[in-house]
Amino acid sequence: MRVRRRKLLIVISKKSRRSRKGFTLIELLVVVLIMGILSAVALPAYLSSVQGSRQGSANANARALASAVQAKAISANSYDTNLADYTTDMGGAIPTNPCTGTATGYTITATGTTATVVAQVGANCGSWTPQTFSLTL
Repeated sequence: MRVRRRKLLIVISKKSRRSRKGFTLIELLVVVLIMGILSAVALPAYLSSVQGSRQGSANANARALASAVQAKAISANSYDTNLADYTTDMGGAIPTNPCTGTATGYTITATGTTATVVAQVGANCGSWTPQTFSLTL
């Protein structure tokens, strides 16, 4: 009877070990710690990447606007500094400057037969120096 009781206890204890489900508190704490470390490393890299892509987009939009300004200046034989006059040449709308969040985030400056087009610096892109696109008739 005594041997039978021992076998029964061993079988019960094995079943109880198998039937336990879930994670221990230490395992959960380790996972939370690892996630915290990964987010501390990844978040600054992500934000830097977003700023870089916004700066690149602003410069690319300014380059496209400079092409439209040059095309219109060749046919009119003078530069027009009014940004709204280029909506048709830009496909119906001036692209939004991702650094300022507005479509008026570009500056066209003209002096005689030369002009420059530059994207304005905004709060969404951090500190940076946008490209200046110089044009000549």
